[in-house]
Amino acid sequence: MKKILVILTSNSDLLDTDSHTGVWLGEFTDPYYEFIDKGYDVTLASPKGGKPPIDPRSQLTENITSSNRRFKKDEKAQKDFEFTQKLSEITADNFDAVFFPGGHGPMGDLATDKDTSRLVIEFYKQDKPIAAVCHGPAALLTAAIEEPELLQGKEVTAFSNNEEKLVGLRDNIPFSLEDRLKTLGAKYSSATLPFTSRVKVSGKLVTGQNPASAEKTAKELIKLLE
Repeated sequence: MKKILVILTSNSDLLDTDSHTGVWLGEFTDPYYEFIDKGYDVTLASPKGGKPPIDPRSQLTENITSSNRRFKKDEKAQKDFEFTQKLSEITADNFDAVFFPGGHGPMGDLATDKDTSRLVIEFYKQDKPIAAVCHGPAALLTAAIEEPELLQGKEVTAFSNNEEKLVGLRDNIPFSLEDRLKTLGAKYSSATLPFTSRVKVSGKLVTGQNPASAEKTAKELIKLLE
């Protein structure tokens, strides 16, 4: 049985606002059920362990997906989400791949968290697939400073500067993810139309641009595992 580690943010803070962020629910649930329905074993983890914050906007009616509704009725998934494991207690040795959902939360913790960086480097050195969607690629940034080939010359995507501007949060995040990926040598590109699906596969690295890309990002990861 293939084993996938899903790493979720523990951060709910946005800069200079009373609003909160966290995991974008559909970017977790869409891939989660792609993996579960394939018969994979999924382990949920986060920097602090326990229940990750959920971005309130991802639970608004217009953002609800069928996988969100399935999740709300899934007692096992709910329990696993409530009690995520601590990253400090995990190694890549026990998994076949890692997946990072987005939401703006990862910008505030996974981007600089030492255990996140350690795990990314472990998966990279073991030549295991790494996948991330939306702001999930922020989890790769610190690791890419130590292992430049992780991103240098790789075709990647992530939530774009234009999309940040359109959702009105460009001034509430610590940095531009698009710009940081480019600075680290990645070949960044985005969909012509904001908020439409775009997924890039570059070797064992899979990245998706936004919530609309979450399901396809998971499917591309599954192709690498199969």
